[in-house]
Amino acid sequence: MDYSKMMHGATEKRTKAGIIGATRGYGYTLLAQIPHVKQMDLRAVCSRHPEECAAVLKEIGYKEDRMVACETREQIQSAPEEAILIVSDYRLVMECGITALVECTGNTAVSSDAALSALRRGINVYMVSKETDSICGPYLNQEAEKNGAVYALVNGDQPRNLVDLYSWAMLLGLEITAAGKASEYDFVWDQDSQELTYTDGSGRKKQLPGMRDCWRYKGKETLNARRELLEDYMEVISADLCEMNLVSNITGLLPAAPCLNYPVAKVSELADIFIPEEEGGILKKTGVVDVFCNLREKDEASFCGGEFIIVKCENRKMWDLLKEKGHIVSRNGKYACIYYPYHYMGLETPVSILLGDQMGIGTHPECRQVSILTGAADRDLPRGTVFTVQGHHHAIDGLTPELLERKEAGHAAPFYLLNGAVLKRDVKKGALITLEDVDLTGLEAYRMYAEGLKQDI
Repeated sequence: MDYSKMMHGATEKRTKAGIIGATRGYGYTLLAQIPHVKQMDLRAVCSRHPEECAAVLKEIGYKEDRMVACETREQIQSAPEEAILIVSDYRLVMECGITALVECTGNTAVSSDAALSALRRGINVYMVSKETDSICGPYLNQEAEKNGAVYALVNGDQPRNLVDLYSWAMLLGLEITAAGKASEYDFVWDQDSQELTYTDGSGRKKQLPGMRDCWRYKGKETLNARRELLEDYMEVISADLCEMNLVSNITGLLPAAPCLNYPVAKVSELADIFIPEEEGGILKKTGVVDVFCNLREKDEASFCGGEFIIVKCENRKMWDLLKEKGHIVSRNGKYACIYYPYHYMGLETPVSILLGDQMGIGTHPECRQVSILTGAADRDLPRGTVFTVQGHHHAIDGLTPELLERKEAGHAAPFYLLNGAVLKRDVKKGALITLEDVDLTGLEAYRMYAEGLKQDI
């Protein structure tokens, strides 16, 4: 796609961005990139700690004399047009004359309210908070359509990158067997020292001579052997399932399994793994979303938590030619893997914002609650248990996330609506937390979720 050509003629129209949750992680990377984007200005930043906003902006290189802290609507209205407004109340961001709201707090109550308020004012919304989209995405897409605004996931995070890859394949008429991503961390094995490193930042290393016996892929028995060797590292990560939930709801692809499959695999093996069981793969059904854990040598490039699709090879001669070029084709010649080995966080996000603000591209009115991220008790949980989302992976202690088809989820409560919820009765190990087990009726995000469920799949 020639972005510069596509944007030609729209250069006089400028995006004025407001960012909620702006000081760390995703927000930081976006703040760092905006000054390099010719058609975009930073107008407002919001954090519960305004002093952190100012410090981060100065660190990045924004001029201090442009920063104006505002606590009221009146202060905002009297501020210079070129000022960067710093606010602590997210509701004030919509008063700042922005054209684009970027929401990256991860707080479902804040992000759902902010998104709805913006859309109803005709302000475009770019949703980084995947937790909120997993609950409210169908409803917010419809609200955007109704109000002539844009609601969009953002490039730089895996769901939008994967949806873009999926749409490219659909445009070309390719049949997709599976779509997915690499989990966040790699397993790196040094064949010389036989030492394995897990790249989660913990510094965990382990002598693993047994990896040599399953280093070359021979079939499902190889995957079983790897999983057994790495059993202490394997986990179901709620953030992974949440991201695949978003992709499922837009594309209609279904979860491959409730906890997804997480095979430990090299990139070169993906076209042999994410194919039907009867053809030597791991899939019990096709047209699915899934996740793998990247296995590589120490001198091999990482997949960087990137995205992939597995497509059917309709013309054998064509794919033989492409295989000769180095593309990944399955051993039986029937499937190929196409992939993006990246997601660059806020560095990429301006592309999504400009496509939305200047060309109206982003809203998916076809988005439906195709799958639901739920939580199953990983032990007996007594009445009165309080659920809390915590940690880097936004997990909930006591629950194992499961991504289920809507028809299989029944009355299960959405995983990220459980933050702060209290069990009204005992729940046995293995049981899903249901809407009857907790009281969510007072939550505006729950109302949006319920409205979204009224949309037929």
